[in-house]
Amino acid sequence: MDFNARLLGIKGARGAGKSTILLQYAKSLNLAATQVLYVTCDHPAMVGVSLYDLAEAFYARGGRLLLVDEIHKADNFSQELKAVYDVFDLQLLFSGSSALQIEHASADLSRRAVVHRLGVLSFREFCELELGQTLPSFSLAEVLSLHEDIAAQLLQHFRPLEQFAKYLRYGCYPFYQESLADYPSKLLEVVNLTIDSDLSRIYRIDPSKLDKLKKILYMLCSTHPYELNVSKLSAAAGVSWPTLQKYLQHMDAGSLIHVVRGGVGMRAVNKPDKLLLDNPNLFQVLCGGSNLDSVRESFFVSQLGLKHQVHYHDRGDFVVDDEWAFEVGGASKTSAQLQGGKGFVAADDIEVGFENKIPLWLFGFLY
Repeated sequence: MDFNARLLGIKGARGAGKSTILLQYAKSLNLAATQVLYVTCDHPAMVGVSLYDLAEAFYARGGRLLLVDEIHKADNFSQELKAVYDVFDLQLLFSGSSALQIEHASADLSRRAVVHRLGVLSFREFCELELGQTLPSFSLAEVLSLHEDIAAQLLQHFRPLEQFAKYLRYGCYPFYQESLADYPSKLLEVVNLTIDSDLSRIYRIDPSKLDKLKKILYMLCSTHPYELNVSKLSAAAGVSWPTLQKYLQHMDAGSLIHVVRGGVGMRAVNKPDKLLLDNPNLFQVLCGGSNLDSVRESFFVSQLGLKHQVHYHDRGDFVVDDEWAFEVGGASKTSAQLQGGKGFVAADDIEVGFENKIPLWLFGFLY
């Protein structure tokens, strides 16, 4: 992540590590304590406080780096950030919900702010934390063409299937390191706060309707993608199709689900064909992780979706960047369902692949 911009934002799911990144950057600069100010907008002391007035007082006293966490909780944050950027010679870093709409804010921040999206921990990042060693990342093109060599290289450092089983259960959010026993309850708290606090505020959702979003999440967790249809989901949640579509878009923006649209190119703008929870750990805490097909597909989309376009298509389970078709499944999965047998199989429960059959875990080394 490049921190050279004077106004820089980090969007991401709750618990993904945004605050940690802000504080690590501040520490790396070795500035005097009086030159750095960190505030979080969800603190009671920030109620009614103007970010502009805060920045003005800080700058007058020699301030150089202003860190603002949970920016979506501040009133009129877009106008305030624009004013601070235009008036004061400060570097301003802010973080907020992945649903934060900078480009559609009332003040034009899109020309001023550089905004990075922070995903959940990749499988590679999780392995680095667990093993205490640095591991390389690879481009998708490298994985597709060199996967046998890459897997053999990585096998010298760790047992991928052992670590992958752990990752699917609890490896997507860095706070797992605090307590494995408390991880499920903390992740449920992340889900509830994202809906009850973040999405309700950003999209002004009626509080009485928030339980419907949670019901939709449970439906997506417990139902296989190919058994799910719009009418079934709409009826179960007790909402109309247009309302359901809005809720799905909000939860997608809030890093709770993936709405994987069907088709290739312009055909991908049609209604979503596949709905998945945002990452494998959500399946564990919401429905016990029993929906293995969906867990695998969720992992695949979460690891590729940060840098690539992922669509659903009848050529396979997924088409990436309108170019590569993939089937996702277990060790016995074949390429029979791929159109003409062309494409790749992302197979679970194998350490090393062969030809167009690639270990599923290896797609966790893209970032």
